[in-house]
Amino acid sequence: MKDQVAETPALPVRVPLVTRPLNLMQSLAAARRNILEIIPEIATRQPIVSGRTGTRWHMVMDPVALRRILLERLDDYPKSDVTKTLLRPAIGESLFVAEGADWRWQRRAAAPAFTHRNVLALAPVMTAAAERAAGRVAQAGPRALDMLDEMVATTFDVISEVTFSGDEGVDRAKVHAAIEHYIADAGRISLFDMLGFPEWVPRPGRMVAGGAMLETKRVADRAIEARAARGRDGVPDLLDLLLGAEDPQTGRAMSVEELRDNLLTFIVAGHETTALTLAWSLYLCAFDQDVQDRARADAQAVLGSRACTGEDVENLPYIRQICEEALRLYPPAGAVSRTARAPDTLCGREIRPGDTVMIPIYALHRNLLLWDAPDAFRPDRFSDRKAIPRYAWLPFGDGPRICIGASFAMQEAVIILATLLARFRFRPVPGRAPRPMMILTLRPEGGVWLQAEAV
Repeated sequence: MKDQVAETPALPVRVPLVTRPLNLMQSLAAARRNILEIIPEIATRQPIVSGRTGTRWHMVMDPVALRRILLERLDDYPKSDVTKTLLRPAIGESLFVAEGADWRWQRRAAAPAFTHRNVLALAPVMTAAAERAAGRVAQAGPRALDMLDEMVATTFDVISEVTFSGDEGVDRAKVHAAIEHYIADAGRISLFDMLGFPEWVPRPGRMVAGGAMLETKRVADRAIEARAARGRDGVPDLLDLLLGAEDPQTGRAMSVEELRDNLLTFIVAGHETTALTLAWSLYLCAFDQDVQDRARADAQAVLGSRACTGEDVENLPYIRQICEEALRLYPPAGAVSRTARAPDTLCGREIRPGDTVMIPIYALHRNLLLWDAPDAFRPDRFSDRKAIPRYAWLPFGDGPRICIGASFAMQEAVIILATLLARFRFRPVPGRAPRPMMILTLRPEGGVWLQAEAV
């Protein structure tokens, strides 16, 4: 298998998928280096691919079968033990990890915080962060910038403000560093994970990174307790909304520990995934100047010289299409896995209890049975969303467990991207193309180095 990213003048960067079977140790090495490298190339041409590496596994790329996994038989396909082992040290039994009744009541309690009205009320925070990002880009002048770093800083600016606004005692930089450390080091799959060792068997990397996350949990606990005691004036932020959340069926409210785990989940997911969407979107706009020109014209027509607001988002459909196409080509969660709990049949294939059922979203989004020229960057694919099979595009998942913050993320991405494209022309830096690499999320290894010129 090649280690270099396949690149042609006509296509943006992509990962060359594996063309030969891997044994257990080869799979482990590939997964620790880049999870996408364990996906067989045939997964872009078939509805299902099966094999055995320690345990039986199936990769599913068929929308009908995916609907069955994510909607019709949701409880028979809980998140895999590996996923829970990777994430529990950071986010506990939060919405992302919880299953069954525990997940359902948390979802019911948290859902009102993410209504359109509440998400729109938080848009001014996003607009202010976009303005600051544009200011930093302008100040840098013509020199090359790593727009991945810029977008991570910008989206963490947003999520920290909508979770810890007014809490001056919170060291946001320290929280950010702990999260970044966990994602970079503790998220790598270990041999113990591949062999199915129980969660209580220590994984050294996670033990080291877990210390920083433990302190972050203490910081979050103190912020929650302080906010509950004194309250806060103004528009409710995410922490206010969660403090007031309760299950409408039972009246149950979240404990401090449950609040903290969900707050950390939203902090991690709420900045990491949106930052990646923006970084990849900027890379793609620099890659295709015609797309960038059209997007800039649309943004300038709506915004003029001001920053984008929440009310502008619905008037910028092409900017949203760019984000959606970036999410197709480089989904932040490039692969997710489930563990079958009951016998089933998917695409005519027998599924046994204990089998690992993977959804390789990176391959699904590039499957030749579902997409025309799937490796090409074409935002117009999303001009008619009804033409796209619902379970063929899954950057946020789907079914009852669809990402609760999807509308928050898309609003934020459009606001920031429109503001930047209206003011700057971005060009690639020769020889600095990013390499798609997934540990916990699909990141551009080496950063997204672009030159920005004011327009």
